[in-house]
Amino acid sequence: MPLVAFGLNHHTAPVAVRERIAIDPATLPDHLRALAQMTSVREVAVVSTCNRTEVYARLDSQTADKVAQQYFGNRQFEFGTISPYLVNLAERDAVRHLFRVSSGLDSLVLGEPQILGQIKVAWQQARCEGTLGRSLGRLFQHAFSVAKQVRNDTNIGAGAVSVAFAAVQLTGRIFDQLEHKTALLLGAGDTSELVLQHLHSQGVRKIVIANRSRQRAEALAARFGAEAIALDDLNAHLHRADIVIASTASSRPVFGKGAVETALKQRKHRPMLMIDIAVPRDIEPEVAQLDDVFLYTVDDLTQIIDAGHQARRDAASIGETIVEKETDAFMRWLAEREAIDPLIELREAASEIERAALERALSRLKAGQSPEVALEHLAHALTNKLLHAPLTSLREAARNQDATTLDAARTLFKLGRDHDTRD
Repeated sequence: MPLVAFGLNHHTAPVAVRERIAIDPATLPDHLRALAQMTSVREVAVVSTCNRTEVYARLDSQTADKVAQQYFGNRQFEFGTISPYLVNLAERDAVRHLFRVSSGLDSLVLGEPQILGQIKVAWQQARCEGTLGRSLGRLFQHAFSVAKQVRNDTNIGAGAVSVAFAAVQLTGRIFDQLEHKTALLLGAGDTSELVLQHLHSQGVRKIVIANRSRQRAEALAARFGAEAIALDDLNAHLHRADIVIASTASSRPVFGKGAVETALKQRKHRPMLMIDIAVPRDIEPEVAQLDDVFLYTVDDLTQIIDAGHQARRDAASIGETIVEKETDAFMRWLAEREAIDPLIELREAASEIERAALERALSRLKAGQSPEVALEHLAHALTNKLLHAPLTSLREAARNQDATTLDAARTLFKLGRDHDTRD
């Protein structure tokens, strides 16, 4: 049964494509159940972040491409529009990919730690839905171990580098004296919390947090002396913001060109920096057409993220060596498990035959049959039952002139003159 990974990420697809297939966290269980119900899918987990939507699965026989086509078709996407951006990996490549992702080696920000938490959420969701089996469950557990080893044995996590940090770093390039600026954060999740921490460390003290749940915004704001508002009140406060950093989980833009135009008039066209790090995007792309607005998306942060990361790149080369070593280790475990499983199944089948034959023999004894006759029937029944399946397969192999199977049987059962039949 092949182990596969397929999906889109920031290496293969621009944000305009990624946002189309991004999964609302609330619907992730539905996606897991839909995938698990596909005929060839035996185990499955889904990793969905702002930079990737990837499916990890254990299949019966179908290729990842066929499962991907069915999955995206069920989501009402034209597969031809998705396939140019799709990455399909199998077996060793799929294992290596998950290890690299978990370790931060495949992240937009090299070595960023958030991805490991997101991988753990994917694992927990799959466990809750019962879509993890022994192979995929072991794979994710191994990925956690690899990520920990890479972080402990290298400097991959040195420095506060993340999409959130890059966004705040960009504000320092656009504006001098950040302590005199007002920042508006859209969303109160983990990314917004990181943004808030970095803004605060850069001296920004006038911060407004807008969130659909005002209670969550107030809880976050209280920790940093910020102001909390409801997302529905956003337009009334937008004009106050010199800096807008958007990171909600909304499935559609939070505001568009008209709302920003109104805010600019109220600001008497003082410039606004708007950074949209949400996928799907929170700010309509048309906002970039306005004068006095500097609009950046998560893809625009790449240059900032890439600058000055040579130390992390050096650490990453060591991390890649760890990943290769651990990929080898997992593939050995997988091969051993595939070899052991048939032995377990054979032992269980033989035990069931033994149990049934013994029950019949005991019944004969209880009915008054002589021990000799009961033992004769027991031996006959065991021989017939144990040999029925292999004899059927060998007859078919003989009819098909399948020499490979016939030779394997001679080796397996030690048949012929080259084999000693004694114990």
